Amino acid sequence: MHTSLKAALLSGTALLGLSLAACPFADPAALKERRDDGSSSGDSRQFLSEYEVDDSNGYMTSDVAGPIPDQTSLKAGIRGSTLLEDFIFRQKIQHFDHERVPERAVHARGAGAFGTFTSYGDFSNLTAASFLGQQGKKTPTFVRFSTVAGSRGSADTARDVHGFATRFYTDEGNFDIVGNNIPVFFIQDAIQFPDLIHSVKPSPDNEIPQAATAHDSAWDFFSQQPSTLHTLLWAMAGYGIPRSYRHMDGFGVHTFRFVKDDGSTTLIKWHWKTQQGKASLVWEEAQVLAGKNADFHRQDLWDAIASGNGPSWELCVQVVDEDKALAFGFDLLDPTKIIPEELVPLQKLGVMTLDANPQNYFAETEQIMFQPGHIVRGIDFTEDPLLQGRIFSYLDTQLNRNGGPNFEQIPVNRPLGQIHNNNRDGAGQNFIHKNIHPYTPNTLNKGFPAQANQTVGKGFFTAPGRTVSGNLVREVSPTFDDHWSQPRLFFNSLTPVEQQFVVNAIRFETSHLQSATVKQNVLAQLNKISNDVAKRVAVALGMTAPAPDPTYYNNNKTAGISITNSTLPTIATLKVGILASVNGTALNNAQTLKTRLEKDGLVVTIVGEALAAGVDQTYSAADATGFDGIVVVDGAQGLFNGKVVSTLYPTGRPGQILLDGYRWGKPVGATGGASSALSAVGVQVGTPGVYSSKDAESLVGDFEKGLATFKFTDRFPLDS
Repeated sequence: MHTSLKAALLSGTALLGLSLAACPFADPAALKERRDDGSSSGDSRQFLSEYEVDDSNGYMTSDVAGPIPDQTSLKAGIRGSTLLEDFIFRQKIQHFDHERVPERAVHARGAGAFGTFTSYGDFSNLTAASFLGQQGKKTPTFVRFSTVAGSRGSADTARDVHGFATRFYTDEGNFDIVGNNIPVFFIQDAIQFPDLIHSVKPSPDNEIPQAATAHDSAWDFFSQQPSTLHTLLWAMAGYGIPRSYRHMDGFGVHTFRFVKDDGSTTLIKWHWKTQQGKASLVWEEAQVLAGKNADFHRQDLWDAIASGNGPSWELCVQVVDEDKALAFGFDLLDPTKIIPEELVPLQKLGVMTLDANPQNYFAETEQIMFQPGHIVRGIDFTEDPLLQGRIFSYLDTQLNRNGGPNFEQIPVNRPLGQIHNNNRDGAGQNFIHKNIHPYTPNTLNKGFPAQANQTVGKGFFTAPGRTVSGNLVREVSPTFDDHWSQPRLFFNSLTPVEQQFVVNAIRFETSHLQSATVKQNVLAQLNKISNDVAKRVAVALGMTAPAPDPTYYNNNKTAGISITNSTLPTIATLKVGILASVNGTALNNAQTLKTRLEKDGLVVTIVGEALAAGVDQTYSAADATGFDGIVVVDGAQGLFNGKVVSTLYPTGRPGQILLDGYRWGKPVGATGGASSALSAVGVQVGTPGVYSSKDAESLVGDFEKGLATFKFTDRFPLDS
């Protein structure tokens, strides 16, 4: 018997005897101290010590102990494709793909729905893709929205990049755009993806914090890998905490190729533009929502579709000639960069509307398996090293999650057309193949399945103009070197209050850091973007910002970045809370207002002290996070008297709902004598977004304009 196993058994016998006498944990003195390194000073796990690995020195090695570099993938030329022979990349990414069973390693927390994409025209002048080949052509779709870092049990409103993955069930096979609500990504090479996710995931020793980056390892990585800075600023802005999945755009992130039937190509960037308008939460609101309703986003999507108000997005592309890949001052193969819309305007291709919820979350939303490698004729890859790695990684991940190669046979993954190939057997095989000669070439099955290509059978074909040149290298192209100009472009393009939100978010996150070195490194990187930002963050950390580092400073701006500088094109499905009372005339007044607001497609909730006829929610269950706007109706003003105490709800709850709504920038209002409720909580009638009128009808017009404004940002203080 192995000595360590003997020791474990003996130790177990001893513990059994001890447990019969008394529980050691009943005595606080029996609890073992924890050493500075976080491990226990006791010996209850000593039998595991021979398996411990200390990475505090030495060189990086493979899993079989060969010293290696692992920060750049092997490419055919410095701007070329990643090679299959790169065993270092494949080992690293495959190990990462299989880290979690069975939920997704990333994007585990999500919600999805079915829809239809309708093409605006015949775009065969751009691409041979059939779903874009005819005006009015309809293609079924499925979209899965998600966060990135959290587990399936985390909250929807955690600050994070949000996944926006779309499947087109085209008549020539499934096509997936596997993107995010932010147009750029943290890293430039897929070989660094495990490092990124390891840094932002919870600490391995205590699984804390969940779905959050306000900790040392995340910011250590961000400050050591400056390619992260652009995406980081987007996430620290409102894009990290959207109002709903319906109120955010989507992006393909990478540069792809459109390929015409004749083989000619252009470079393109995918954009989904929300037709609901962009809107975001404020951080304090998002934090409260995480506790009050961790399912806020998935519930919002479900309810909107169930009510017949399914959201829509327009699919757009930026089209660039192949010879212009380096014409904009950066490399289009770099996934950490955007093309400003002033340089390359968006071309609208069609519209997608989500109109059906899943029947079963697990069977559909959880089991759908997207891949960047799900590609169709008329679309092709580029040599973007992040995209090149994702093509491999997603397939490998699906093999892990499904336990075998037949995940494409799950109903939600099946294409519309017939499947004919020589793939056979494996775990979860659903098909009964009649062809007993599954090989090519063959004569016994008359040569079928036949080979399709560019000219025969309308087959997929790699763009014939793609070339490979250069030596095999593990290097980053120098055209990827500027990590700071575009984060500054992004920051410059925000309104002052949105800039303040970014600064506040960084302050919040970095104030949780324990390492002085990491905090200093963060300031150094921020300083390369903006000395002003570095100073403002340094103040909150009690540190001194470095002297300006102006190499990458610029005053450039671009359109389409700000969330708060425009009104929403529609207020349908926004939520209004009417604060009422079960006593007196308040409920009648509330019902009148509710009926009027519902005519304009708003979702209205009447709040009262207790459930009664006409009351939808009690004050004890209500919160300002549940509403996009709040109105107090005449007859309820007595509840806002600080002297009123009730056992039916927490003390001061009606006033708290009203004041929180105001503080979070929401429109608030009152009818008749309820304007005194506004004064009681310190809200002044007549300030932007605060409305008071004699009755419901005269309030509605202005209040609905306020809902379209969504957030009244003048309520948020700015650094002087």
